Amino acid sequence: MKVAYPVIISKGEKYLIASVPDCEIDTQGKDVIEAIEMARDAISIWCICQEDEGRELPIPSALSDISCGNGETVALVDADITAYRKKLDNRTVRKNLTLPSWLNEEAEKQNVNFSQILQSALKEHLGLGA
Repeated sequence: MKVAYPVIISKGEKYLIASVPDCEIDTQGKDVIEAIEMARDAISIWCICQEDEGRELPIPSALSDISCGNGETVALVDADITAYRKKLDNRTVRKNLTLPSWLNEEAEKQNVNFSQILQSALKEHLGLGA
């Protein structure tokens, strides 16, 4: 499920404040990019909690309904709740694999962590970074 909520960005003492009125949450960032990223994270986590507690998500306000003070800016921030939930899911899954006996013996001699090597190789192969 994807959502997009208006976010009001304002200058704080040290950081930019990102307020999400529909969700009644605030976060901050050192610049606009970070404030929006933090707002996306906050929206995602908040929506996951709402779903897990069986609550419906609020309908996003129209941008025209958001009132800003002097020096404030409104941005529409999207969040993919399903993707974010998957990202947070760190459960382990057992996989069976096959490899040549000689390779297994060599790896065991060198105390190779098969699981770690496979995870690293899969991330690299899929372009997922570290």
